[in-house]
Amino acid sequence: MEDTSPEQSQIDLLQAALDHVNQGFSVFDKDLHLVAWNRGLWEMLDFPQHLARRGTHLEAFLRVNAERGEYGPGDIEGKISRRVERARLFEPHYFERIRPNGQIIAVSGTPLPQGGFVTTYSDVTEDRQRQLKLEKTVEERTRALRQSEDWLRLVTDNIPALIAYMAPGPVFRFANRRYAEWFGQSVASIVNKPAPEVVGEQLFAEIGPHVSRAFEGNAVSYEYDRVRPDGTAICMRSTLIPDMTQDGRTLGVFVLSLDATEQKRSEAALMQSQRMDAVGKLTGGLAHDFNNLLTILMGNLLSLSRATGDIPQEELKARIAPMLQATQRGSDLTQHLLAFSRGKLIDPQTVRLKGLIQNAETLLRGSLPPTIRLSVDPGPSGLAARIDPTQLETALINLAFNARDALPDGGDLEIRLELCELAGRAADDLGLSTGAYARLSVSDTGTGMDEATRLRVFEPFFTTKTFGTGSGLGLSMVYGFVTQSGGAASVASTPGQGTRFDLYLPAIDLSGAVELQDPSGSMDPEPHGSGELVLLVEDNADVATVLAEQLRDIGYTVLMAESAEDAKDLAGSLPDIRCMLSDIVMPGQINGLTLARSVKASRPDIAIALMTGYADWGMPPEDDESVGFPVLSKPIRPQALAQTLRHLLSA
Repeated sequence: MEDTSPEQSQIDLLQAALDHVNQGFSVFDKDLHLVAWNRGLWEMLDFPQHLARRGTHLEAFLRVNAERGEYGPGDIEGKISRRVERARLFEPHYFERIRPNGQIIAVSGTPLPQGGFVTTYSDVTEDRQRQLKLEKTVEERTRALRQSEDWLRLVTDNIPALIAYMAPGPVFRFANRRYAEWFGQSVASIVNKPAPEVVGEQLFAEIGPHVSRAFEGNAVSYEYDRVRPDGTAICMRSTLIPDMTQDGRTLGVFVLSLDATEQKRSEAALMQSQRMDAVGKLTGGLAHDFNNLLTILMGNLLSLSRATGDIPQEELKARIAPMLQATQRGSDLTQHLLAFSRGKLIDPQTVRLKGLIQNAETLLRGSLPPTIRLSVDPGPSGLAARIDPTQLETALINLAFNARDALPDGGDLEIRLELCELAGRAADDLGLSTGAYARLSVSDTGTGMDEATRLRVFEPFFTTKTFGTGSGLGLSMVYGFVTQSGGAASVASTPGQGTRFDLYLPAIDLSGAVELQDPSGSMDPEPHGSGELVLLVEDNADVATVLAEQLRDIGYTVLMAESAEDAKDLAGSLPDIRCMLSDIVMPGQINGLTLARSVKASRPDIAIALMTGYADWGMPPEDDESVGFPVLSKPIRPQALAQTLRHLLSA
């Protein structure tokens, strides 16, 4: 009769529950005899059924495993003995065993308080196969990624550009070889370094605002100059592209820098070509102006030469006054034309726009046919912008000549400068930020253009003129100048009704700044000298006579020298010479600048000033101050001559 006591019923219920667990289960007592198990253990490890009874010693299970080779080849009894001894320690244990059939069993044993231990057996074969497959996949993908990175590094290192990536901070996370070497780093050392430490505090102070704008989510382009170790200056043009998420967060910034030195030189050469083309167009009108000026001079001089006896003072003044005005007008026109033609490299500076427009007006007045009515509104005197002034004059003259060509039968040409505020749609359409802008407008009542032409008008080499009469670069240069200055250009036109170009430049208010007055305008200065001896060096005798008379009129004693050699001898032998005024361009081996330096070395007490009638006398115009001596432009205004000598002799 079977035992159906409550205790047995509970044991049977527990056994049934254990048999449904998907793990193997066993309990051995302190003498290593089997106490409990489940069906999963026998199914998983394929033990003989006769072992499935209480009291079976652990050694019997170990022997089955050893004999069927699950512990590997070798001494079976030794393998069993060692495992029994280890089991008697009743220590927690976990290990995984690979059976001969490839099955992987994870064995986890936990000691019981009264002795013995409970053990679970898990078939982890599929888990380990998946893990192995995953590890293999990760390894393969890591190898592929490393290969991709190597390819990327190979490509970026051989591109003739500086490439980098900055994370917030800003901190460098990547740089190609050229970028790293450009800043004296290696591709490894530059990683995780702060940007100011890599590029230098001085350069970062210049480019830092651009980097900040890029991290705000804006694409930014800028230029900076740097000197190579060999002393050569180069210009770098950088573009920053933000690396952004779909929700608008900036993860970092991609950096692309290119050597723009040759491009800048080409641009400068192209701009000079445009200036000289404009000069060619100006010369016809200027010749007309100069012929009129010469007519005034010639007529009055002939009248004076024919006069006999004493000429009344009033009549003499009446004859001389228009001649002085004509010479002044001729001098101004010459200076404007020379300054415009020689130009400069791109040199942004803060300038008042009114003066530039008035200068351009002076050049244009004599170059437009009488059938074209030119009106100019130069705007408020305090309106300024940070631009290259020569480029603005070139742009203005190009636009004016385009308008002239659109007015074959005459009409109106208007140039107007005004301050305007851009915001909202108006700013967006021009691609500009909200703010104050100086708007320079050039409008005409000419033939106008259709929409297809208007859309292409700023394209390089696009022209509607006949072959050989236009390069198609004038308006593209205007557009390039304005955009490089942080502004924008627009054009509106209607066939048969005219065209209007608007140039927008970021405005600067100088209305509160003091505007310096030109001290050289007076033609009749007060004497400033006290009889000091001035050495005048001029190879043209007629010019020397006129200059000597001017010097005497303002209170100086004059000693003339016809050559640099004579001047050196006189300066070395006459200690009474207080000042030397020398022409720069003279025949012979020694020019005026060389003479001045030689005399200054031997006679440091002599004050020296130079004069020239050339636009280019061997020194770039922007370097006039670097020669160490004041340079006066011929024809020399008496007031300028007087003030220069007084300043030199009082220093």
